[in-house]
Amino acid sequence: MAIKRVAILSPGDMGHAVGRSLREGGLEVITFLEGRSERTRGLADAAGIVDMPDLESVVDEADLVLSIMVPAEAVALARDVGQAIRTMGVDVYYADCNAISPQTTMQIEEIIAGDGGRYIDGGIIGGPPRGGYRPRFYVSGENAPVMSELDGMGIIVKQMGDEVGRASGIKMCYAGLTKGTSALHVAVLSLAESLGLTEELAAELESSQSAAFEAMESGIARLPARAGRWIGEMEEIAATYDSQGLPPGFHQGAASIYRLLSRTPFAAERAETVDDSRTSAETIEAAVDVLKESS
Repeated sequence: MAIKRVAILSPGDMGHAVGRSLREGGLEVITFLEGRSERTRGLADAAGIVDMPDLESVVDEADLVLSIMVPAEAVALARDVGQAIRTMGVDVYYADCNAISPQTTMQIEEIIAGDGGRYIDGGIIGGPPRGGYRPRFYVSGENAPVMSELDGMGIIVKQMGDEVGRASGIKMCYAGLTKGTSALHVAVLSLAESLGLTEELAAELESSQSAAFEAMESGIARLPARAGRWIGEMEEIAATYDSQGLPPGFHQGAASIYRLLSRTPFAAERAETVDDSRTSAETIEAAVDVLKESS
């Protein structure tokens, strides 16, 4: 089928940028903003995304719904959208593009398909589309081919076959490395700070682990603004490891590290308000201060 109108739920950092790119590609983009923050409303408005009065209107008007939100809200949204699908009697496509485990995506498939929708398993790798940069949307399931109509509209669509769970699985593997490594960096540097060994460890890392040290220096300061959204993602990754008989503890620990960062004063920042002059050392000091206050 020809996709003409896409719904984005919800148009936050990633969602509004995807919506803007799809509009630039010639599609109509809609959403439903009840209960969303003023910031999200502003992002949607800036991207030219049209707010609909209710979810029933969304599923009735859209050819395809993209769920792009924090993992912890993915199942609840699917239930709400599923009820709207059942009420309206439509068979709209529903792509869950969140960082969820294969088990969770299968649970959502059961909800959406059970209510009459057509489910697509998805996973996004990369940041929001901007300035020529295009994130990769991995998709799988028997309905996934329809997503290829969006390929080139600010995103790259990669087909993963007709088995639901494959797209979510590759996201779990990838984020388990990238965001898991960032959590490990924070843990190591926080330990050094607590032991009074920050300068000594920095000198050794700069000498013998220069690539890792550079990553620590360049990436940690922006983590608190994202930490709250990444707690659930680490928990989904841990569940994925556990489902395959692999130890889930590392990513459960990573969730705890992001929970720690979410308690620092810097967690109130958003992507557009992060203080880029702040150093990794200042971020680690704030995390260790939280630890001291709670001990």
